[in-house]
Amino acid sequence: MSYDASHIEVLEGLEGVRRRPGMYIGGTDLKALHHLVAEILDNATDEVVAGHANRIEVTLSREGSVAIADNGRGIPVDSHPRYPEKSALEIILTKLHAGGKFHNQSYTTSGG
Repeated sequence: MSYDASHIEVLEGLEGVRRRPGMYIGGTDLKALHHLVAEILDNATDEVVAGHANRIEVTLSREGSVAIADNGRGIPVDSHPRYPEKSALEIILTKLHAGGKFHNQSYTTSGG
Protein backbone atom coordinates (compact mmCIF):
# COMPACT_ATOMS: atom_id res chain seq x y z
CA MET A 1 0.00 0.00 0.00
CA SER A 2 1.37 3.40 -0.90
CA TYR A 3 1.67 6.11 1.73
CA ASP A 4 1.62 9.70 0.50
CA ALA A 5 0.31 13.11 1.48
CA SER A 6 -3.30 12.15 0.69
CA HIS A 7 -3.18 9.88 3.78
CA ILE A 8 -2.47 12.83 6.10
CA GLU A 9 -5.66 14.11 7.69
CA VAL A 10 -5.98 17.60 9.14
CA LEU A 11 -8.58 17.61 11.91
CA GLU A 12 -10.15 20.75 13.26
CA GLY A 13 -10.79 21.82 16.82
CA LEU A 14 -10.39 19.10 19.42
CA GLU A 15 -11.28 16.19 17.14
CA GLY A 16 -7.71 14.82 17.21
CA VAL A 17 -7.64 14.92 21.00
CA ARG A 18 -10.96 13.08 21.11
CA ARG A 19 -9.77 10.39 18.69
CA ARG A 20 -6.32 9.83 20.21
CA PRO A 21 -6.06 11.46 23.63
CA GLY A 22 -2.82 9.64 24.46
CA MET A 23 -0.98 11.65 21.82
CA TYR A 24 -1.67 14.91 23.68
CA ILE A 25 -0.83 14.02 27.27
CA GLY A 26 2.38 15.65 28.36
CA GLY A 27 3.96 18.81 29.68
CA THR A 28 7.40 20.32 30.10
CA ASP A 29 8.85 17.96 32.72
CA LEU A 30 10.63 14.58 32.48
CA LYS A 31 7.29 12.77 32.24
CA ALA A 32 6.58 14.72 29.06
CA LEU A 33 9.99 13.76 27.65
CA HIS A 34 9.27 10.12 28.40
CA HIS A 35 5.89 10.48 26.73
CA LEU A 36 7.52 11.98 23.63
CA VAL A 37 10.03 9.11 23.45
CA ALA A 38 7.20 6.59 23.91
CA GLU A 39 5.21 8.28 21.13
CA ILE A 40 8.13 8.12 18.68
CA LEU A 41 8.79 4.48 19.57
CA ASP A 42 5.08 3.80 19.14
CA ASN A 43 5.20 5.28 15.63
CA ALA A 44 8.12 3.01 14.74
CA THR A 45 6.27 0.03 16.20
CA ASP A 46 3.19 0.88 14.12
CA GLU A 47 5.35 0.71 10.97
CA VAL A 48 6.53 -2.79 11.98
CA VAL A 49 3.04 -4.01 12.88
CA ALA A 50 1.71 -2.69 9.56
CA GLY A 51 4.44 -4.61 7.71
CA HIS A 52 6.31 -1.54 6.46
CA ALA A 53 9.42 -2.01 8.61
CA ASN A 54 11.32 -4.85 10.23
CA ARG A 55 13.86 -2.98 12.34
CA ILE A 56 13.75 -0.43 15.15
CA GLU A 57 16.93 0.98 16.69
CA VAL A 58 16.87 2.80 20.03
CA THR A 59 20.07 4.54 21.15
CA LEU A 60 20.43 5.93 24.67
CA SER A 61 23.39 8.27 25.13
CA ARG A 62 25.29 8.80 28.35
CA GLU A 63 24.30 12.48 28.16
CA GLY A 64 20.61 11.55 28.36
CA SER A 65 19.51 11.90 24.74
CA VAL A 66 17.50 9.26 22.92
CA ALA A 67 17.55 8.44 19.21
CA ILE A 68 14.96 6.18 17.59
CA ALA A 69 15.14 5.00 13.98
CA ASP A 70 13.26 2.45 11.93
CA ASN A 71 13.45 1.29 8.33
CA GLY A 72 9.81 2.11 7.62
CA ARG A 73 8.25 4.51 5.16
CA GLY A 74 9.06 7.75 6.96
CA ILE A 75 6.95 10.88 6.81
CA PRO A 76 5.52 11.76 3.38
CA VAL A 77 7.16 14.83 1.84
CA ASP A 78 4.93 15.36 -1.20
CA SER A 79 2.46 18.27 -1.38
CA HIS A 80 -0.59 17.91 0.83
CA PRO A 81 -3.90 17.89 -1.13
CA ARG A 82 -5.58 20.39 1.22
CA TYR A 83 -2.52 22.67 1.42
CA PRO A 84 -0.78 22.20 -1.96
CA GLU A 85 1.82 24.88 -1.20
CA LYS A 86 3.08 22.84 1.78
CA SER A 87 4.55 19.36 2.13
CA ALA A 88 2.91 16.74 4.30
CA LEU A 89 6.04 16.87 6.48
CA GLU A 90 5.52 20.59 7.16
CA ILE A 91 1.82 20.03 7.90
CA ILE A 92 2.54 17.18 10.32
CA LEU A 93 5.19 19.11 12.23
CA THR A 94 3.42 22.48 12.39
CA LYS A 95 -0.35 21.87 12.46
CA LEU A 96 -2.13 20.46 15.47
CA HIS A 97 -4.31 17.46 14.68
CA ALA A 98 -2.53 16.51 11.46
CA GLY A 99 -1.43 12.92 10.92
CA GLY A 100 -1.98 9.62 9.19
CA LYS A 101 -3.48 7.63 12.08
CA PHE A 102 -6.94 9.12 12.46
CA HIS A 103 -8.51 6.80 9.91
CA ASN A 104 -7.77 3.17 9.11
CA GLN A 105 -6.54 3.66 5.53
CA SER A 106 -2.87 3.91 6.53
CA TYR A 107 -2.78 1.78 9.68
CA THR A 108 -5.25 -0.91 10.69
CA THR A 109 -3.84 -0.82 14.21
CA SER A 110 -2.00 2.01 15.86
CA GLY A 111 -1.03 2.70 19.40
CA GLY A 112 -0.40 6.45 19.46
